[in-house]
Amino acid sequence: MLTAIKILSVRLLGACMVMLIVAVLVFSLVHLASGDPIAVLLGDQATASDIAQVRALYGLDQPLPAQFFIWLRQVLHGNLGTSIFLQQPVAEVLLSRAEPTLLLAFFSVAIATLIGVPCGALAAVWRGSRTDQLVSAVAMLAASVPSFWMGLILIRVFAVQMGWFPASGYGPPDAGLAQRMYHLALPSIVLGVLNSALIIRFTRASMLDTLGEDYVRTARAKGLPETAIMVRHVMKNALIPIVTVIGLTTALMIGGTVVTETVFNLPGVGGLVVRAVLRRDYPVIQGALLVVAFIYVLINFFIDFLYTVIDPRIRLHK
Repeated sequence: MLTAIKILSVRLLGACMVMLIVAVLVFSLVHLASGDPIAVLLGDQATASDIAQVRALYGLDQPLPAQFFIWLRQVLHGNLGTSIFLQQPVAEVLLSRAEPTLLLAFFSVAIATLIGVPCGALAAVWRGSRTDQLVSAVAMLAASVPSFWMGLILIRVFAVQMGWFPASGYGPPDAGLAQRMYHLALPSIVLGVLNSALIIRFTRASMLDTLGEDYVRTARAKGLPETAIMVRHVMKNALIPIVTVIGLTTALMIGGTVVTETVFNLPGVGGLVVRAVLRRDYPVIQGALLVVAFIYVLINFFIDFLYTVIDPRIRLHK
């Protein structure tokens, strides 16, 4: 018990170090980029005196190390700062845009998993067959298709021509979960289908490695049904790489839905970050990237915990 607590503490400390490094990199890259948010905010008619006055108001006239430690102290107190252009706390701005991004990410991961795991398993079971070749070809094609192109195709076919789904938007402000899902159907299919390619390949490779193990041949020699062998022995022991890629796909979805949100005009975090970059809204950019990095770390930590649940032979001290 003490060993597990100790290792857990070490991993938490490692996660904190990762977040500190991310904070330094995010702050440095954002502030070293060209452009002045105050000049953009005040417009072309602003004088140098006006710009200097507003820069002092936001603390942008101080040296970068001083600005970093002021921002880091605010973050440690749960304050991500205030948006220069929106004049709202960054945490509130991100929270107001989080729902579309999170729902889109989780629906897309669900679709990718439902497609990727069964298809990868079938390709592994029937290795070298036409089914395997077809699944592998489709996976390669899905990995090569740009998300914006597929999104436009689905909008044209299923929204414009057939009228089955809305072409864009997130529904009225008082819409329920069912209506939100209806609006997220097409973008979720786009991301789910395209990201299922990686899950297919990992599932196939992991199951092929497991199919060659001695205990699988022993189970077959004992006369166990093939379905039981696949479920109890092959799939169960091949889950760790599959869980890993699903977890990483979830993190990538949360941080990488910018293009899809733009195509479908979703009011998510992606569009907010793009506009913040164009305006040089430092607090929003820093806060969004820091939150996404924290989600990455949290998901990786959760994946490590799932390893011990899936395979009891794996312990924290290993």
